[in-house]
Amino acid sequence: MSLLSIRNLNIRFRTGDDYVHAVNDVSFDIAKGQKLAVVGESGSGKSQIAMAIMGLLAPNAEASGEVLYEGQNLLALSQSQLNRIRARDISIIFQDPMSSLNPYMRIERQLGEVVVQHEGLSRRDARKRALEVMEAVQIPDARNRLTAYPHEFSGGMRQRIVIAMALICKPKLILADEPTTALDVTVQAQIMTLLDDIQRDLNTAVMLITHDLGVVAGFCEDTLVLYGGRVMEEAPTLDLFDGPGHPYTRGLLRAVPNISDATATLAAIPGSPPNQTRPPVACPFAPRCVDVRDACLEALPDLTGSRQKRACIRPVEELT
Repeated sequence: MSLLSIRNLNIRFRTGDDYVHAVNDVSFDIAKGQKLAVVGESGSGKSQIAMAIMGLLAPNAEASGEVLYEGQNLLALSQSQLNRIRARDISIIFQDPMSSLNPYMRIERQLGEVVVQHEGLSRRDARKRALEVMEAVQIPDARNRLTAYPHEFSGGMRQRIVIAMALICKPKLILADEPTTALDVTVQAQIMTLLDDIQRDLNTAVMLITHDLGVVAGFCEDTLVLYGGRVMEEAPTLDLFDGPGHPYTRGLLRAVPNISDATATLAAIPGSPPNQTRPPVACPFAPRCVDVRDACLEALPDLTGSRQKRACIRPVEELT
C-alpha cells in the first residue's frame, strides 16, 4: 500500500464572484522511502498540493477529492486531528527559512517545542533531541548555537535548521517546497546532499517541489510534471530525461542552460500559462505547443501509459 495516495484532487480559490482553479483532477502515489519530484512553472499548482496535504490551504480555498495518508483521508480531518499528524508523520520544509523561523525565539525553543507538543518530552529531553538534529544537519558548534537567534545564522545554516525542524519527529514523509530557491549554487548542492543522506538514513519519503530540473536529476527517482494544475507526464526521472514524452516536458528540458556552451540561446516556451479562472476544456498546453493539432483543441487527453505516463494524443515519435 502507498504511504500517500492522492486521488482526483481539485483545489480552487474564491476570488470575488469567480474561482481560480489551481489544481485539476490530480492523482499520484508516494511509496515509503520514495523520492518524488513535482515540477512545473510558477502557477502550475505544485505548492497548493503540498498545502492541501498539510491542511494549510488559505481560507478561501476549496478542496475536493482524496488525500489518503496510510488510508486516512486528510481532507476529511479536523484541525485537531491534523495536528496529531503534522510534524510527527508528515512535515514540510518551506522555501524561505527566514519567514519559517520566529525571529524572537532562540533555535533551541523552536526545535524543542515540536517534540514537546507531539511526543510530550520534557524541556531537558527536548533540548537533547534538538542538539541531536542540529548535529545531524551539520550545524558547526551546535551545542553553543542552540541559544542563538535565526538572524545570527547564514541563509544556508537557517535552511539546515528548517530541515532539522522537519526531521526532529522522524516523520515518514517530508514535503520539500523549493528548499534551495534562495541559496547560491554551492550551498544548494550542500543542502540537497544533506537531504539525500538523511532520507537514506531514515528511509523517509520525500516529495520535492521545484522548478529546477538540475536538482531533480540528482535527487529524485520519479518525476511528476504539472501544467495548468494538471499532470502532463509522470515517469522515472532517468526515463523522463532520456526521452520526455510530452511537448511541455520537452520545452522545460530545452530551457535548461547548457554549461558546456555559454553562448547558446535558451529555447523559451512561447506564450503564457492558461487563465485558471476559465480553465481550458481541452489540453491546457495546446495554445503554446509546437506540435499542436486540431484534436488537441477539442478534448482533454487522458493520462495514459504504464512506466511513463503522459497526457498527449500525439505519438512520441511524432513530437519535435
